Amino acid sequence: MANYLHDNEDLKFYIEQGIDWEPLVALTERNFHASGGFQSSKEAIEVYREVLELLGGFVAEEIAPHSAEIDRHGVRFENGEAFFPPRLQGIFDQLKELGLHGLCVPRELGGMNAPLLIYYLSAELLARGDVSIMTHFGFHGGMAMAMIMFALREGSAELDPQTGEIKSIRFREYLDEIIRGDAWGCMDITESDAGSDMARLRTRGEQDEQGNWFVTGQKIFITSGHGKYHFVIARTEPSSEEDHRPMAGLAGLSMFLVPTYEEKNGVRKRIVPIGRLEEKLGHHASVTAQLDFERAPAFLIGKRGEGFSLMLMLMNGARLGVGFECLGLIEAASRLAASYAAERRSMGKTLDRHEMIADYLDAMATETAGLRALCIHGAYQEELGQKKSLALRDGKLSDSDRKRLEREVRQHQRAARRVTPLLKYFGAEKAVEIARTALQIHGGVGYTKDFGAEKLVRDSMVMPIYEGTSQIQALMAMKDTLGSILKNPQRFLRRGAQARWRSLSARDPLERQVARLQRLSFQAQQTLMMRTAGDKLRSVQEHPVGEWPRRLLRNWNPKRDFAYAMLHAERLTKILSDEAIAELLLAQAKKYPERRELCERFLERAEPRVRYLVEEISSTGDRLLRRIGRAEGAAADPSSEATG
Repeated sequence: MANYLHDNEDLKFYIEQGIDWEPLVALTERNFHASGGFQSSKEAIEVYREVLELLGGFVAEEIAPHSAEIDRHGVRFENGEAFFPPRLQGIFDQLKELGLHGLCVPRELGGMNAPLLIYYLSAELLARGDVSIMTHFGFHGGMAMAMIMFALREGSAELDPQTGEIKSIRFREYLDEIIRGDAWGCMDITESDAGSDMARLRTRGEQDEQGNWFVTGQKIFITSGHGKYHFVIARTEPSSEEDHRPMAGLAGLSMFLVPTYEEKNGVRKRIVPIGRLEEKLGHHASVTAQLDFERAPAFLIGKRGEGFSLMLMLMNGARLGVGFECLGLIEAASRLAASYAAERRSMGKTLDRHEMIADYLDAMATETAGLRALCIHGAYQEELGQKKSLALRDGKLSDSDRKRLEREVRQHQRAARRVTPLLKYFGAEKAVEIARTALQIHGGVGYTKDFGAEKLVRDSMVMPIYEGTSQIQALMAMKDTLGSILKNPQRFLRRGAQARWRSLSARDPLERQVARLQRLSFQAQQTLMMRTAGDKLRSVQEHPVGEWPRRLLRNWNPKRDFAYAMLHAERLTKILSDEAIAELLLAQAKKYPERRELCERFLERAEPRVRYLVEEISSTGDRLLRRIGRAEGAAADPSSEATG
């Protein structure tokens, strides 16, 4: 029988060797003090492997063979409700029977208590079979875990002081429904005039005299929006573009949980109508809905004004999930192309023996493995950070243990924050690139529906758009990178000097090559920082010298002062992605000699493209910025006329 875990040697490497399971299992099992839990890490890891093997076989046998049919039939919208066709519904009925909707939910709440990392690895397997199914599956357990995390954060869960187990929790009835597979949740952010710019959100959260909350507004592009439980971002304070009050803009947003329907005796009554389902290029079996809220009863999550920070918690997990979704699609595209190229003959030999096609296939395999390293590292660091944060709630910790945990939490959070926008960017862009290359390798038949390549292209196109566009990820990565330099320029210079030294003196040639890549990255960052600082210095020269320190160190205007860096943000993000992957693969190569060949292959491709990107950053952009500046000046002064 086919199995998507058994045939993936790179994925098996992480499960068997590449992931340091011990600390993650100990945290998940509360140091093995919980009742009914595993007695050792070895026992837990064996069960995790069995779950992934079960899912790998299920996807290969029950999902992938029907992917074309699932895509063809999609979902239907009748009488205000979304419905799955029989094949798709049957798959989710089977997933329900397997009990996988509570995969990561704590054991005392009826779940399997697996680490979140197991969910992310299962997401890759599911996405390889069909991305629509993976996406919808994630809105079961994923939203259940969000309910739990929010309850722990706001203090509405009661914990056993001895074991740390959850004794009672807010929304327990809703959790039970999701774990059974009878309902699911989703998150509602986007509005018709507010996508990436969340400060423009207009959906309102209003409170009556009795303290009850209600949500009014319209949300669009809501994935799995036919679900029952919606985490909705709404404005609880009035705002305008000119309003600079503390609770205006992003600080005026709050988060709510809104049940969108109720059922009695098998009859469903809609509280929040579904306005429409979007007809999309791809992801045909995934519902994308418009929701119309009209004073819908709602439950405030956390405190007023915390909506944006709570949304970021959801989005971090969602972006990790998209990274693994991209990974699954890329794995499918790479294998489809390799299989076709190995069988199709042209000019006396199979396609995979032709030099250009062989190069394509090698690049596909290399980039897939690089993305997997980045995704697993990001998910691992994020989960350790979250679970160690929860461990800090233990009142029995000594001062030294508490300080150690706090330090470790900061380290994990920094590591996760560094790579999350990178893996979302790199994964999304590579999904489109590799799916398109797979179609090209198929030639004319790739453009037909017979082989499935065109479906992968269609499904890939949303990856750079949803859960934060590629451009938003690039701006985040740029902001964090340059912000870190501004906070500690000495550390930046020290790391640059260390990379230069290693590039010349390291005994391992792989380490020297990675250090050269790091030097190029530092060169790009330095170019952007010097240009940004230079522009800022020129802007303050029109003011008295005594004001220069204040104006240089404060009053930074991102839209004006970081224009050059924003222009090159995507180029920088590509460099940072290659740098991060190279560092991870080098660490693996040092520990596992069999991984050296992969690191060599990746560096062979990464170093030349990083050199090119550094050259682009240092030598292009001025002409475009001058043109934009003239246009903005003309717009600001109607009496002037832009020329050139």
